[in-house]
Amino acid sequence: MKTMIYSLALTALLLPLGSCSDEDPVLTQKDWDGTATYFASTDEMTFGTYYKPYVGYVGDPMPFYDPVAKDFKVLYLQDYRPNAETYHPIWAVSTADAASYTSLGELIPTGTVSEPDAAIGTGSTIYDEAEKLYYTFYTGHTAGQEVVMVATSPDFKAWTKNRSFYLAGSDYGYSRSDFRDPFVFKGNDGAYHMLVSTMEGTKGKLVEFTSPDLKTWSHAGVFMTMMWDRFYECPDLFKMGDWWYLVYSEKHAVIRKVQYFKGRTLDELKAATANDVVTWPDSHEGFLDSRGFYAGKTASDGTNRYIWGWCPTRAGNDNTNVGASPNEPEWAGNLVAHRIIQHEDGTLTLGAVEGIDRKYASEQEVKIMSQSESGVANNNGVYTMTGDSYMLFNRLQVHNKISFTVKTASASDKFGFSLVRGTDSKKYYSVIVNPEPGTTRKVNFEEEGEEGKGFIEGIDGYVFNTPSDNVYNITVYTDNSVCVVYINDDVAYTNRIYGIQKNCWSINNYGGSIEVSDIKVSVQE
Repeated sequence: MKTMIYSLALTALLLPLGSCSDEDPVLTQKDWDGTATYFASTDEMTFGTYYKPYVGYVGDPMPFYDPVAKDFKVLYLQDYRPNAETYHPIWAVSTADAASYTSLGELIPTGTVSEPDAAIGTGSTIYDEAEKLYYTFYTGHTAGQEVVMVATSPDFKAWTKNRSFYLAGSDYGYSRSDFRDPFVFKGNDGAYHMLVSTMEGTKGKLVEFTSPDLKTWSHAGVFMTMMWDRFYECPDLFKMGDWWYLVYSEKHAVIRKVQYFKGRTLDELKAATANDVVTWPDSHEGFLDSRGFYAGKTASDGTNRYIWGWCPTRAGNDNTNVGASPNEPEWAGNLVAHRIIQHEDGTLTLGAVEGIDRKYASEQEVKIMSQSESGVANNNGVYTMTGDSYMLFNRLQVHNKISFTVKTASASDKFGFSLVRGTDSKKYYSVIVNPEPGTTRKVNFEEEGEEGKGFIEGIDGYVFNTPSDNVYNITVYTDNSVCVVYINDDVAYTNRIYGIQKNCWSINNYGGSIEVSDIKVSVQE
């Protein structure tokens, strides 16, 4: 709003002296606290939590815990719009808590148009303690060919490309054009292992290479087949407790989500897709988030393991332009982090990052600005909502944390919350906890209102089990246009929603009966 205020002040200076009246624009300021109509806000360029570089966007994060600096380095593919003829150099940020970031600028530039890394793709970083040297393996991409390349650095600042090192899929019977996203880790055998996403004929494969020293690599065959016609991008392998996990991003246009497999041993993990008879790790096919979170990869400091991915922008700032099949969302966006939660049975879900939560420390007044004519009853801050009813709350700021608890009367009750809403809104955007077959639920996204499109295909969440006590603890973080929702440490849902700031929000009930309590809003100090 600074631009508007400055413009109003300039208008006042140009008015004739003594011309003050009730119509003076300098005296007419928007009543933020006393109004609840829709405001056509212009989103800020900056983000307080979910990082975006000052110029360009974040693509394909490559997180790495630095054992020397004792912090996380998140390398990523820098996306300019438009990109140059050579594109996606590797940039990086550092963070101690996955909540606040320091830019490290460009680390590894692209090659020339005639070199194998004219464009750069995903990779991974590892530190060799013996050499005191960082290795970043990455994808070199040109029209029709992808190869694995490497750059090294003694200080994580100055990087040197090894122009004599290339791994090409066609040298081992794999695809020439799909051979990418190297992930390197040190195994229990003391050797280094590299996973590469590729194709063998028409079948997707994760293939393996091994090395004693990070310099010379030997082909070790197929690590894991990709089921059916799928392609697993950005593979990430790690052990957590007694379980091995493979986190990957499913390229298939209909899915386009981050998923995982698990196994008590590496052999059990590899067998999860053997002969196209898939063994899913949980009741929701290993999905970890929505299509609003992609290319997720993890890193751990020994205490917490976080996963970083990117939340795509929407063409034309259109909240419904989500890229449902056959179209795809815009590539790259903001850096979003979640905390990995491991459950007793080995299953994984994503939850809030403690460092992010600490940033939203200033609690705000929450007041009802409008509500449905019927269906809302208040008993000392505990609201019973029945039928088709809603409560519209006062305006949000730019960076918000919303939390509330819902208890449903049955597994079929439907509820949600809306953003970018006012008393006169002809359309607004709702995140809805929808009843699914049996006793399952799914988070849906809808454009509601008389001019709304209804259900928006392609940005819904994944099926999850209804809580046994019918209690849903909802936490929502909004950072400018990025919106991240958590439910009971069991569900994560990321989306891009423009226009949140300076508009009201609501809690909605759709036909059943729910009890809503502990409604709070906090902002960044």
